[in-house]
Amino acid sequence: MKPVIFGIAGLTLTAEERAFFQDADPLGYILFRRNCGDRDQMRALTDSLRDLSGRADVPILIDQEGGRVSRMQPPEWPEFPAGVAFDRLYEIGPISAIEAARANGQALALMLAEVGVNVNCAPLLDVRQPEVTPAIGDRAFGGDPIRVAALGQAMLEGMRRGGVVGVVKHMPGHGRALVDSHYDLPRVSADAAALESDIEPFARLHDAPMAMTCHVVFDAWDADRPATLSPMVISEIIRGRIGFDGLLMTDDIDMKALSGTAGEKASQALAAGCDVVLDCWARMEEMVEIAGLIGEATPECRVRLDRAMASVAAGPEPADAAALLAKRDELLKLA
Repeated sequence: MKPVIFGIAGLTLTAEERAFFQDADPLGYILFRRNCGDRDQMRALTDSLRDLSGRADVPILIDQEGGRVSRMQPPEWPEFPAGVAFDRLYEIGPISAIEAARANGQALALMLAEVGVNVNCAPLLDVRQPEVTPAIGDRAFGGDPIRVAALGQAMLEGMRRGGVVGVVKHMPGHGRALVDSHYDLPRVSADAAALESDIEPFARLHDAPMAMTCHVVFDAWDADRPATLSPMVISEIIRGRIGFDGLLMTDDIDMKALSGTAGEKASQALAAGCDVVLDCWARMEEMVEIAGLIGEATPECRVRLDRAMASVAAGPEPADAAALLAKRDELLKLA
């Protein structure tokens, strides 16, 4: 099994993708808007990925945070709110906000599980700072680390009840970035003392099953390399100071914050200590390069993967998605 998660080009697997994926045996797959037609189509696609891999619990990921980061969209699927909605409610009613976030996460997970998606790249634990890049903005649960952790924990728990593994992101914190890492490399000049508030939500949720790195340079920790490619940040901050021992994946290595070929970036991220590389755009030439340059998943990666997927092995708990959504909406009206 190769420690990489690949994207898929369309609504169904092509013959070329089938042959390549069967040979490469990637750890998992990630879906985007281009892969989401309707319920029957998505279920057929995810079933084909499970059959191809021979693993009933092969990770099939999606970014379904709510708000503007939503791959499954109306009218086929309901709209979900962005993190800022729960932040506003927390301001006047913390317990209500936590209950709303938990109900939201469970309903969202039931929607994903129905079409065979078992991993969601959410929640954000980035602590929003003034004048941040819009790349984070209203996606965040707020600017207070304890609030962010509480709402993130509620969403993680709700998704677990719905049969879906959550991925906390973007470790060790994207909240101070002033440029969008999709297009440029952010550099954070804050000192180590100031960065304590950025890592606090991740430290409070250090037992999360999966996490995603950020392509951000932190001068206080490693002024030469972004977190994704930094052995120091991964070993001393993420694994050490934060205490995270779950499955650690990169953010998309195609983002312009990183330089080099796809295979070079993948190799550097794994060498730095990431468990898994995330390559989203289904470009066959790049996927072939990555598969040819990286080795097999490490024993530690496999243990972390198995532990994460075991957390939802029992499937969704019995629940009424409509009732969960109604509960969430009634609570959000309070704000």
